[in-house]
Amino acid sequence: MTLKAHLLELRKRLVIAAAAILVGSVGCWFLVKPVFDFLIAPIAEAAKVNHRDVALNFQGVTSAFDIDIQLAITMGVVVSSPVWLYQVWAFIVPGLKRREKRYAYGFLGSAIPLFLVGCWVGWTLLPRLVLLFVGFTPERATSFITADDYVSFVTKLMIAVGIGFVLPVFLVLLNFIGILASKTILKGWRVAVLLVVVFAAVVTPSADIVSMFALAIPIIALYFLAVLIAHLHDRSVARRATAFNAEIAT
Repeated sequence: MTLKAHLLELRKRLVIAAAAILVGSVGCWFLVKPVFDFLIAPIAEAAKVNHRDVALNFQGVTSAFDIDIQLAITMGVVVSSPVWLYQVWAFIVPGLKRREKRYAYGFLGSAIPLFLVGCWVGWTLLPRLVLLFVGFTPERATSFITADDYVSFVTKLMIAVGIGFVLPVFLVLLNFIGILASKTILKGWRVAVLLVVVFAAVVTPSADIVSMFALAIPIIALYFLAVLIAHLHDRSVARRATAFNAEIAT
């Protein structure tokens, strides 16, 4: 495929993904208020646990509306994940054959639940992180949390963790279509572990080591599970090739 064809393919995939996110965002607009109430629950909990005033502050006239838009888009990204995840895969491996299409369906069947699980893990880490940050507020002081910063932090945390959970699935799919061998994946385990730890450190505050490892360990486990699945697949392919060659020789 030529560079121009790649660029046209990329534009097509981006347009489809953007359209899916837009439709999902419009549909999720009606869920913004209950979701927002759900997201700010850790703030009230932090105020109760630390016995101090914690308030969410809207600084501008349009801040509330901007936050509603941001939440709608974030929920649209999550809801439309089956579409844009497939578009990512279809761009990486264009011209799928019948067997590779089955792999793509398998990718969606595993990537979507993992992405949602990752978002849930990010949400479960959120109360601990809020408690940690609010705990640094001096006594007899009020912690005013900017609404824009808080919502950005929450959404980035959930989306980033969700994507982190999906990445091992790409390794398995690249192995199944013959691009990446299990030995190659395993050879880079040190770099992979380092990158996961750095990713977890960036997503979570460096002062909260427990949350960092709570995020890093599942992703590392998924990485080695991907190595195991790729290894079993490579062994199966090798056995079939050996049997085929023996049949031809006879």
